[in-house]
Amino acid sequence: MASARHMGAAALMVALAVLALATGGSAKLQHEFYKGKCNGSDVEAIVKSIVKARFAREAPIVAYLLRMQFHECAVNGCDGGLLIDGPGTEKTAPPNLSVKGYDLIAAVKAELERKCPGVVSCSDIQILATRDAVALAGGPAYKVRTGRRDRRQSRASDVKLPGSEYTAAQAIAYYAKLGMSAYETVLLLGAHTVGATHCRAIKNSRLYGYGGKMGVTDPAMDPTIASVYKKSVCPNVTRSDGNTVYLDDQWSALKVDNNYYKNLQRGRGVLLVDQNLYRDGSTHKIVDQLANNNGLFQSQFAKVLVKLSEVNVLTDKHGEIRKVCNKFN
Repeated sequence: MASARHMGAAALMVALAVLALATGGSAKLQHEFYKGKCNGSDVEAIVKSIVKARFAREAPIVAYLLRMQFHECAVNGCDGGLLIDGPGTEKTAPPNLSVKGYDLIAAVKAELERKCPGVVSCSDIQILATRDAVALAGGPAYKVRTGRRDRRQSRASDVKLPGSEYTAAQAIAYYAKLGMSAYETVLLLGAHTVGATHCRAIKNSRLYGYGGKMGVTDPAMDPTIASVYKKSVCPNVTRSDGNTVYLDDQWSALKVDNNYYKNLQRGRGVLLVDQNLYRDGSTHKIVDQLANNNGLFQSQFAKVLVKLSEVNVLTDKHGEIRKVCNKFN
C-alpha cells in the first residue's frame, strides 16, 4: 500500500512537471499586450509590415521562421535563447547551425526600439513574425498572446531536438515533453509543408542504407520518386550531400497546406520521421484525416502553433527585455 501511494505521488509530480513546462507563465500572456505601450505605434502592425516586405522578396522566410520557432520553444521554452551569439550558446549547437531568419528578427527589433525602446521582447517578435509569415504563405490567420520576456540563459548543452530518423513513437514521446498529444505531434510535423532539407538527410536512412542495410531503399518510399532521387537529385556520391530536397512537392513547398500529408499517403514523405507517421498504426489515421481535409489542417495547425508558442514562457518581472536580440543586456 505504501509503495502504491509513493508511485501515485511520483506520477502526480511528473504530470505536474510536464504541465508546468507546457504552460509556465502562459496564463499571464494576453492578446494585444502591447496596445497603448509603444508611443502610439501599433507593435503588431510594425512586425507584420516588415515580415510582409521580406516575404515578398524571399518567400522561404516562412520555413525559416517556423523552424526557428520550434528550435526556440522546444529548448527551455519560448524565451529568445536561440538568438544569442557567442561560444557555447544554443545557436552554436549542431542542430541549430542551419537555422535562418535571425536578420529578420533583428530588423524588427531595431525598428521597434526606435519606436518604443525597451518595450517589446525578442521572444514575442519571434512568435509574431512566424504568425504573420504563416498567413502570408496561405496558412491560417490566427491570434497569439504576447507579454513574453527574454531569458538570460542560452546553452548549447541544453539543445536536444528530435531526430529526422525518429519512429512515430519516438516523435510522440519527444513532443509529449512539450505537453503535446500524438495528434498535435502529427500537426507540428506538418510544418514540413514548407521548406527543404539536403540529400545527406535521406541518403543513408532512406535511399541507400535503410534499416542499416547497405544498398537497401526504404520500401515505403514510392518507387518513382525514389528513382528520381537516386538518378538525379541524390546520387550515391559524396558531392550530392548538399543538394536541396524539398520537403513537399516543389509547387507546394512554399505554401502552408495539407499536401504534406497527401504525400505521406503516396509514400512520398521525404524524411524518415515524416513517412513513419503513416507507417505507424497510432498515427496513420491522423495523417488520413488531415490529408483529406485542408480546412481541418489549417484550423488545427493554428491551434498547435499557439500552444507551442506558450511553452515555458517568462512574464512579469522575470527575465529581461533585450535592447538587441543577439546579446543579453
